[in-house]
Parts: sequence; C-alpha cells; structure tokens
Amino acid sequence: MTLTSKLRPALIAALLVGLALFAILPGLPAQADTRPNFVIVIADDVSANDLGCYGNTAIDTPNIDRIAAEGILFTNAYLTISSCSPSRSSIITGRYPHNTGASELHRLLPLDQVRFPKRLRDAGYHAVLSGKIHGITEDDPAFDLISDGNWPEHPGASEDWVQLVQDRPKDKPFLFWLASIDAHRDWQFDDDIQRYDPAKVVVPPYMKDTPELREDLAAYYHEITRLDHYVGQVVRVLQEQGVYDNTVILVMADNGRPFLGAKGRLFDSGIKTPFVLRYPELVSAGQTSDSLVSAIDIAPTVLELAGVDKPEAVQGVSFTTLLAEPEATTRDVAFAECNWHVHKAHERLVRFGNFAYIKNNYPTHHTRTYMTSLHDRATGGLRDPESNAPPEQLFDLDQDPHQQVNLANDPAYRTQLLQARKLLDLWTFQTGDSIPEHPTPDRAEGSTPDKPNHNPHREQPGDSMNATAIHHPGPVRLSD
Repeated sequence: MTLTSKLRPALIAALLVGLALFAILPGLPAQADTRPNFVIVIADDVSANDLGCYGNTAIDTPNIDRIAAEGILFTNAYLTISSCSPSRSSIITGRYPHNTGASELHRLLPLDQVRFPKRLRDAGYHAVLSGKIHGITEDDPAFDLISDGNWPEHPGASEDWVQLVQDRPKDKPFLFWLASIDAHRDWQFDDDIQRYDPAKVVVPPYMKDTPELREDLAAYYHEITRLDHYVGQVVRVLQEQGVYDNTVILVMADNGRPFLGAKGRLFDSGIKTPFVLRYPELVSAGQTSDSLVSAIDIAPTVLELAGVDKPEAVQGVSFTTLLAEPEATTRDVAFAECNWHVHKAHERLVRFGNFAYIKNNYPTHHTRTYMTSLHDRATGGLRDPESNAPPEQLFDLDQDPHQQVNLANDPAYRTQLLQARKLLDLWTFQTGDSIPEHPTPDRAEGSTPDKPNHNPHREQPGDSMNATAIHHPGPVRLSD
C-alpha cells in the first residue's frame, strides 16, 4: 500500500470534519457555507447496461457518460427491491423495504420513518423533490418543495428541473432529488429527442428477438436519452452558478428496465442499478469500483458528506471510503426483496462474492408478473418460463452474467448454496422479515367492476415481527 493510500482515510475524515465545522462557525456570512450540495437523479425503470458508460454502444447518453468519466462508475450497485415506490422508500430511509412499512407497490411511507433529506433540512439544507412523487405525499416533511415536474404535460416529469435549480436560495447548501418518469411505460415521444432504429438496439440474450420487441426497445432508448438531456441541462446550470465542483451528483434508477425478466424480478437486470457519481473534492476522474454497494447506503453516505449524524434507524453503511479508494470494501453482502407488485410475490436475494442466490417463498404460485401482463409478446427465451418458479436459484455471475444457468441443484456448488442459505436466514431473523400469513393477493383477486385496478393491500412482510421498529442491518460483512 502506498503512503497516499494509507493517508486517504485520515484525509477524508479531516475534510468531512472541517467542512462540518466551517459550516457552523458563528459570525460567518451565509455564503461561507461550503458543505457539499447534492443532486440525486433517479431514473424510472432503467437497467445498468442500458447506458453508454456501461458499454451499451447502441444508445446515446453523453451527459451521464460525462459524469461517469469525471467521477466514479460502480459496477456492483444493488437496489433493495425491483419495484418503484418501495425502492424509493428504501432509498430515502436507508432501510430495507420490509422495515419501512411501505414494502409493496403504492404503499405510503409512514411519517414516523426516518428520511435523510429531512435530516439535511434540519441541518440547514434546501431540499427539493421534482418529478415522480411516489411513496410519499405532496406535503412530506422531507422537502421544502415538492413538484410534479409538470407531469403529465411533460412526459419525463423533468421540465422544471432547470428552473428549480436557478431559483434556489443562494445562501444555503442544497439537495435536489430529481425523479424522472423516463423510462416508464407507456412510451411518449419528444420531437427534440433522438429516435432509434429498431434494427440497432441490443436485445438481451434471455429474450426472444422479434420485430415488436425491437420497436419496444427503441422507444425505451428514446426515453433514456430524454432523461440524459435533462441531466445535461442541470449540469449546465450548476456550472453557470459556479457550484458544479462542490456538488455531489449521483445518477441511478429505482429498478430495472420495464421488460420481462427485469422489473419486478431479482435478477441483475431488475435490481442492479446504474450508479455513477461525480464529486471532484474526493473522487478522481475516470474511476471504476467493483465494490458492492446497496441502495440503503446512499442515506448514510450523503449524511456523512454533509457532516450530519447517521440516525440509528438507518440500516445502510456509508461508502464514502470508496470515493477515494474505489478498490476498498465497505460491505461483502447485499440483500434484496421482491414483494407484491400487482401480483403476489415473496422472493429474497443475497448477493455475495460472485454469486447471487434467490429464494422464492411462493414456489407454487404462478410466476406471471406485472411485466408479463404488459408485454406478453416477448415471452420466448426467458430464463424462467411461465410456470412455477423454482424455490431456489443460485447463479455464478462471473461465468453466467445473464443468470440463465441455475446451480442450486449442482453438487459442485453445495458450499455456496449453504452459505447463501445461512446469510439469508440470519438477515431474515435480524431484520424481522416474515412471510405474511394473509398476503396481498393478485390485483385481479381484489378488483371489482367499479375498481378494476384496486390495490387490495393486506399483511406486509415484517408486519408480524414489528419490523418497522427494528434497526438491525443484518449481515454486512461475511464475518458478521
């Protein structure tokens, strides 16, 4: 280890303490607050390998690619669930979905749950949400201002981002939570944004290559490029205001692409998120980190960078160390959930080493998912056909990145299977997860003629264990 790498942790700690102390010294003018600003862009339904910086040469995302080139790109960043609103509730609290009280689609996050933007507000930050308001109400205390981004008039819900950044109070540090509706179905087109040739899209190997699917992917690419355009507009304003280099910019997604085998599933295509971050104060340009990161780690990282204490309720761990030392390790394991999203579900995942293990607790329940009902025309070639899902799946991601070969019954991988079971059992116990005795049924079972899209919510995972009051993070390191 070089002298520089040995000193980095101490330098980071000194910098963070210095920023926090400098921000609160009495008698300083308001503009002397040099704490970092934050812009968190959350795409809607975008998989990691659908951005240019992640190797997709068929799609143009120059502005997000620039953030990656000037900062750090994470190759193993995982969400805690592959469903919109519970994913956002998990990010904003730094807690697993079953610990938030909002683990199913369209459940509102209880007001007594921690919200890291509220902690920033209490510390003097100006906090704004614009775009998709999902899982909270329009008067949620986490933010000074909540805007719908001029949706549905503007299909991406990002039309007012520039104006909000321009109009911010200039005497406060800020957090902008920019929640695009791109790239969510149904597709909507913008004449000013690039269109794509269906013949040139990249079809995932686990899907049937059809003309209809290619047209669908081309429309999906269009919406991603629209998101990228507005990211570029926000960057331009930050530069004009002279705060670009003192702003932590993070671009990610709430779950994977809205196609079969991705959104609503626990494969990498559903829960591995794009995750690029720029902050030149700590991050050298052009960095890549293969270290494991969980979406619940965003809250403690932002709070640490802002000099704000991490609440006990936050289950994530800060990855600030990775910003200066991308090769370091802040966690060895990551966990994710699959709960009700129009259809009944209870699957759990543990990611460790180069393996991913999925346990399906409703193995006799038909695997017809929300994405299946939206997109029946591309059912061929799926990694698990429309039948009862196996109770256990184990994948070697180094050898099988598209997770098409289930190793759970292979004797050669018995050691990894037992390790995965042990990790998942420990996490289930420590975080208070549970299998509902009276689970939410498929939407069709709870709908009536006058309420065809009724959400028949019943018992949530963790309810019987009072999981909303549990703060234990479960295993973080393999030695836990």
